[in-house]
Amino acid sequence: MSPTLKHIGPYRFFFVSLDYGEPPHVHVQHESRVAKFWLDPVALADAGGFKAHELNRIARLVQTHRQEFLEQWYAFFGRD
Repeated sequence: MSPTLKHIGPYRFFFVSLDYGEPPHVHVQHESRVAKFWLDPVALADAGGFKAHELNRIARLVQTHRQEFLEQWYAFFGRD
């Protein structure tokens, strides 16, 4: 299960339910590319085929929506 959190422009932000045991993070998809960003603090975990300039743009989006994504993470996965 991969619940979609938000669409921003061409990007789909989502969680993967199998990622329960990992620290809070979000996956970002555009076409066949999928990157992964940690949320606390925001940091790139996997570039997923994106180029550097696009990763910078995505990182800014993740930072802007970080609090919302964290709230959705804890609502979906719960707190330890």
